[in-house]
Amino acid sequence: MAEAKTLSPEILLHIAESLNLPLHSLIAVIGLLNEGGTVPFIARYRKEATGNLDEVQIRDVEEKLAYFRDLISRRETILASILEQGKLTDDLKARIEGTFDKSELEDLYLPYRPKRRTKATIARDRGLEPLAQYLWEQQRTGQPLTDYAATFVNPEREVPTLGDALEGARHIVAETISEDADLRKALRRLMFEEGIIVSKKSLDAVDEQEKFKMYYDYREPVKTIPSHRMLAIRRGETESVLYFLIELEPLRATSLLCARILRQPGDWTPDLELAIVDAWKRLLNPSIQGELRLELKRRSDTDAIQVFRDNLHNLLLAAPAGPISVLGIDPGLRTGCKIAVVDETGKFLAHDVLYLHTSKNAASGAGETLAALIAKHNVRAIAIGNGTASRETDTFVRDFLRNHNFNTLFSVTVSESGASVYSASDIARQEFPDLDLTVRGAISIARRLQDPLSELVKVDPKSIGVGQYQHDVDQRQLQQSLETVIESCVNRVGVDLNTSSWTLLRYVAGVTERTALNIVAYRDQHGKFRSRSELTKVAGIGAKTFEQAAGFLRIHDGENPLDRTAVHPESYPVVEQIAESLNTPIVELIQRPELLSKVDARQLSVGAFTISDILEELRKPGRDPRDRFVAPNFSESVRELADIQPGMVLEGVVTNVTKFGAFVDIGVHQDGLVHISELSNRYIKDPSEAVKAGQIVKVKVLSADAKTKRIALSMKALMGPSPNNQQPKQPRQPQAQPTMNEKLAMLSSKWKVS
Repeated sequence: MAEAKTLSPEILLHIAESLNLPLHSLIAVIGLLNEGGTVPFIARYRKEATGNLDEVQIRDVEEKLAYFRDLISRRETILASILEQGKLTDDLKARIEGTFDKSELEDLYLPYRPKRRTKATIARDRGLEPLAQYLWEQQRTGQPLTDYAATFVNPEREVPTLGDALEGARHIVAETISEDADLRKALRRLMFEEGIIVSKKSLDAVDEQEKFKMYYDYREPVKTIPSHRMLAIRRGETESVLYFLIELEPLRATSLLCARILRQPGDWTPDLELAIVDAWKRLLNPSIQGELRLELKRRSDTDAIQVFRDNLHNLLLAAPAGPISVLGIDPGLRTGCKIAVVDETGKFLAHDVLYLHTSKNAASGAGETLAALIAKHNVRAIAIGNGTASRETDTFVRDFLRNHNFNTLFSVTVSESGASVYSASDIARQEFPDLDLTVRGAISIARRLQDPLSELVKVDPKSIGVGQYQHDVDQRQLQQSLETVIESCVNRVGVDLNTSSWTLLRYVAGVTERTALNIVAYRDQHGKFRSRSELTKVAGIGAKTFEQAAGFLRIHDGENPLDRTAVHPESYPVVEQIAESLNTPIVELIQRPELLSKVDARQLSVGAFTISDILEELRKPGRDPRDRFVAPNFSESVRELADIQPGMVLEGVVTNVTKFGAFVDIGVHQDGLVHISELSNRYIKDPSEAVKAGQIVKVKVLSADAKTKRIALSMKALMGPSPNNQQPKQPRQPQAQPTMNEKLAMLSSKWKVS
């Protein structure tokens, strides 16, 4: 099996060219991944080896490796199967070993794959293979086809007439055509380039809300249909409202086949033409449609998952309010507003219930409760969930703060998507076994204001509400992809080793869930970590895990001042060398970053990328890469959908970005849509070019329909005219590229990389 997973120089070259990466960088990444390196660690601390590749490029390599290892494993299985049948020729073996595409690999195997009983196998059993071969080869023999075909008439073998003989031969030819790898590839390309997606409403379908009305009679080219429309059609099909197929003009397909199969005219031509039409209608069209449907699903899934990835990435890296005490409110009407107070570290302090909407006098009692909690726990901010009664609660809180002169306090509405999922989860039960679900939800809302990343990692990302048709895509692929986003964000920000929960620690590079639990258990037993090196005393943390994780873990008041920075322990000697050259203690070096301007990097024993990162980190030790926190300012005059009028200019928060636009919360419980055409005064191909989830934006109301609960917004209407004075980019001068043989020669010393 190890040999089956060995990558040849040709495959390495193919990967390098497809990803536009230098060969030496690709080989270095593969080697580091094989040694157990994690993507965040390689991207951050192995820049010299990789040539400064970023996380995206390294993950692309990781995905390509998985693809080609699967392909190689499948290739070995196929070669063994054909060899066992005694049909493996040198030419076939070369073609199988030379393909880099799984579909083409399966096409090459198709003629040799064990089959169920078909019309062609029945015809072969009846002895009609030579007649089919005669038609296929198109060679004149001096004997008319009818005379030759008549010799195959044999009632005992169930070939009673001349027509039956020719029909059986055509079935064999049709199957031969359908199993030709080159023909299938050409037809697949033709259907992709010229095919039309056609969706129709199913007979007797029930679509009460007319969700799929747009697709009752819809047509769009295969090669241009966006992922969100393809996913909508597929969902309509799943719900038995729609059905869809891929239309291709039959003459285009049969003409292509005829041009490649009919080499010269003869009395075989009419039968070959009939076989071609039969091959297309009965075998190739259904098969290639099925393949293309799967490919469209894969493509749509990939696009939808990328949208989800981008939204999740932006939400996780949303600006934190920081270590301040927060009072969280989970709004409610009949059951009241559940409130919880947490201190600056997120520790739960107190909870209560405010009844704001049950009677006229309820607000006064609620105000007293709120004032007492604020005074007792030195509350600095109030976080209000954006669910039911959110605007009413927000109005009460703002009035309360103004009337009581709490000028140093601020209140902000935060997304509570997934808070209810968290409150009922095993993680929440472990944290707060004695608290009610609703109190856990209020705690989560408060903590989301302090640090969105630390709190959101406890929630299944699919519950956060920033996906596009997330339940329709490949769930395994989605889960794996979202896990990599969380890992990337956590390691980019860094994790406080002494205050973080195991739910956050488990996403640190090299740290598993079990190891994260061991870290917390060690901390509970021995107290705070005093140094990064102390990590090696934790069960499950050996040299490799320490290497991968240490740089992303922070100790703010530890024995070594470098432990609060992103400088990796392996580079501490370099910092010591810098401090020694400046005749300055390391503590002073961190406190006076201006001293670093005197450092001569050429005198240091590390590469340029590494020293650049070290100096940058020492200038801003432990700096949080996230933006500064700014609270959105919802309009006081707009509290429900009926208050919205066309022409209004409002401030809101982007809650979700899709391929067709962005949804914006303007404070009325119903997000408005800024269509992609209204996002910018310049052409944009994707909404993510203009906005991101969590961003505060100003929008103009185009329309608001209370019946359908649809709000149309525009950002473009608030912008100036489209810029038209941009200078065209100068074309890059072409550089001489090495030949194929030269590139392969580069790999001669590294012929096999697992």
